[in-house]
Amino acid sequence: MGACIRFRFFAHSWISDWNHGSAHFLRGLARELLRAGHEVRCYEELGSWSLTSLVTEEGHLAGQAIEQFRREFSELDVRFYQRGESLPETLEDELRYADVVIIHEWTEPEVANAILSFKVRYGFRALLHDTHHRAYTKASELLRFQLHLFDGVLAFGEAIRRIYLENFGMPRTWTFHQAADVTHFHPPLQAPDPEIDVLWIGNWNEERSADLMEFVVNPISEMPNCKTVVHGARYPAHGREALASAGIDYRGYLPNLMAPAVYVHSALSLHVARPPYANGLSGIPAIRVFEALACGSTLICTPWNDTEQLFRGGEDYLVADSGTEMKTKIVRLLRDVAARRQIGAKGRETILRRHTCAHRAQQLVDICEEVA
Repeated sequence: MGACIRFRFFAHSWISDWNHGSAHFLRGLARELLRAGHEVRCYEELGSWSLTSLVTEEGHLAGQAIEQFRREFSELDVRFYQRGESLPETLEDELRYADVVIIHEWTEPEVANAILSFKVRYGFRALLHDTHHRAYTKASELLRFQLHLFDGVLAFGEAIRRIYLENFGMPRTWTFHQAADVTHFHPPLQAPDPEIDVLWIGNWNEERSADLMEFVVNPISEMPNCKTVVHGARYPAHGREALASAGIDYRGYLPNLMAPAVYVHSALSLHVARPPYANGLSGIPAIRVFEALACGSTLICTPWNDTEQLFRGGEDYLVADSGTEMKTKIVRLLRDVAARRQIGAKGRETILRRHTCAHRAQQLVDICEEVA
């Protein structure tokens, strides 16, 4: 394959991260591959749901988010395509000299299968990149992809990798965890005094509403002087009402590149694991874990089992097994600045040692050499 690999990445959106948590890792990974001397082109569908929703839902903030992306990732070559009659011609032009094509699982199956149809003609390798739980919760949706034409799967956790190996019969599978873009997610040289006591960034959806009530709303409602801020897109009315009743400040969607400034001005941050990752897919951390730890944030998590030993539980972050324990840990850590700083430093240390986008870029290159 040679020293320079010609990568073609197809993802739902590069420009927008609205309700698109994978954007953080995809952007950082692409840039690290460029820095390592590889050729990278990034593709998204014109009128993608995330970008369209960003523009229609967020008003002036959308313009700021798009401008910040273009400024901070100016080196990324983002190209657009459209489904329909023009798609085959576009793909023929763009895939002609590709070595490796990576298709993120949020890509429409129609597009993915059209890409795969060019494999024989141009001889590239194709990898499916899965960063979602649907292989576990909605496996039938993945059968819309022509899985047998992929040369392998990049699965963001061992549990997902095993599903592709054992259930879908795909022999070439790799555990390819997400990681932190430490170019943007890092603490400042001098830590500011916290303006926020407790921070949670994430979406309120029905599958995690009970956990949000137990681990966020109820504990905070019993701490009237605890300044708590929540960010996320598409919050339902009952979710916003629950936050307001607990005295929690809901501030809406937060563009990913603006998140580091919020982390570093918060004494504590929370991670509320979605049920699949606390149960059958235990061992897979959400991108928010990597983000918070990269910023040196003191992180308290709802129960999840780090079966792959990515972090040092009890050192890099703490776990609260109940709402009562969450309240106890928040109260204790808000009083103990030294403990907060120690946990934050440990977490960032592990990120820098094992979980940066540069680490994953090198892993990907090794995988591509193996596939070739």
